[in-house]
Amino acid sequence: MPCERDIRHDALVPDQVGENQADEAERFTMARQLPRIAGVLLTTTALLAPGSALAQTARESELEARLERLESEMQALRADLAASRAAQNEAVVVAQAAQAGTEETAKKLAALESRPVPEGFRVGSTTVKMGGFIKLVASHSTFSEGEVANNSLGRDFYLPQTIPVGAGPSSTVQDVSAKQSRFWLNLATDVAGHTLKGLVEADFQTSPGTQGSQRTTNGYNLTLRRAFLQFDKLTFGQDWTTFQYTGALPETTDFVGGAEGTVFVRQPLIRYSAPVGKTATLHLGVENPESGTAVAGAPALVENGDDRIPDFTARLALAPSFGELSLAGLVRQVRVETGGVAADATGWAVSGGGKLFLNDAKTSDIRALVTYGHNAGRYIGLNFAPDAVFVPATGDLASVDEIAAIVAARIALSPVVRVNLMGSYQKVDYANSLTLSDIGGFNKEAWSAATNVFYSPVKNVDLGIEYRRGNRELVNGADGTLDRVEFAAKYSF
Repeated sequence: MPCERDIRHDALVPDQVGENQADEAERFTMARQLPRIAGVLLTTTALLAPGSALAQTARESELEARLERLESEMQALRADLAASRAAQNEAVVVAQAAQAGTEETAKKLAALESRPVPEGFRVGSTTVKMGGFIKLVASHSTFSEGEVANNSLGRDFYLPQTIPVGAGPSSTVQDVSAKQSRFWLNLATDVAGHTLKGLVEADFQTSPGTQGSQRTTNGYNLTLRRAFLQFDKLTFGQDWTTFQYTGALPETTDFVGGAEGTVFVRQPLIRYSAPVGKTATLHLGVENPESGTAVAGAPALVENGDDRIPDFTARLALAPSFGELSLAGLVRQVRVETGGVAADATGWAVSGGGKLFLNDAKTSDIRALVTYGHNAGRYIGLNFAPDAVFVPATGDLASVDEIAAIVAARIALSPVVRVNLMGSYQKVDYANSLTLSDIGGFNKEAWSAATNVFYSPVKNVDLGIEYRRGNRELVNGADGTLDRVEFAAKYSF
């Protein structure tokens, strides 16, 4: 009987609760009457057999045992009834809670799904994020007046000062390389309520030293591009010079694009950056000094290492709703010490540039930069002109002035196709004290024009093809041109 009761109790379902409770109540009522029935039976037995005390005693014992069993069963029935009622109440509560919690659960799940995926990984208390790109460049170049040395920078990207000048013969070369691929690490650490940031960036393009052979391994050395730390408004390390506005650089298959017309320097510095309005930031820099001078009659640049005063830079960056604006200035000392003779000259430069968005999505724009420099050649056009010219006969440094400009338009034809047009120019003026024999072989002027088409078939992949024509002219009138068709495939991560 207990087993059957247990089976019935385990099999209860919500629809049967009322019926089962009625059965249990009826049985409970019967169980309460069992003691009275047992007493009546005991009395009746004694009246029917008054002469047999032993028989009465044995009968009483049997009845008492049966009574105890009935009381035990009654208690079990009471417990089962209580458990059944509790189970029913619990089922109702659980059902109500489940129904009430469905919407809340859905909201929590949606919130979790909409939460941005964490980037990077943790090293102690520092968050580390990695980025960069893999880039293949294939070029077909024709030089009108000679050939550029194999495995040199002028073969890897457009560098106007390497274009051969003179009287030919022309040459046509092909180059394929992945050495422009680069990667960087962004670091961030919370320190006493402040965020300490850092960046390390490297590639394989400008590495000095022995490079791998194109005939076998095509191995290229890793080279440092940038490495700095930022704490609040201060930056310490190697970065783009404060004098440079990187927003003017065009989208190109080339490493730089229009090199003669742009400011382009990475170097060690200390920089202070502070907002001066809702959309303006002022940057002040103290930067590594270095002079790239030439000697009268010898156009090859000399990196002196004789500088004693750091270069001072400043740039005001503005971000209005329609684009970007940049105004920059530079003051420096150019110094040479040779054969016990020291000479120095003051250098300075100003630069203004910006970007104008042509649509709300900011996928189309016009960008430009104009720079004028006095003894500031190494900052403009990758040192297309010397910082100054040392004249051994007088022991003085003759000044050099440059004016340079670059302009580019980026036009989005669709979400995945865009066209870029760009032009770049630099002209150099030397001090009147220098004769043709002193500077005849020096660079005087360079220009280039290019157009390209980029296609992004999937996110983070860019395929581009570009045509560029460039020209270089010396003070003595000799010149040469470059025609280049270039293909690039880049995967950014």
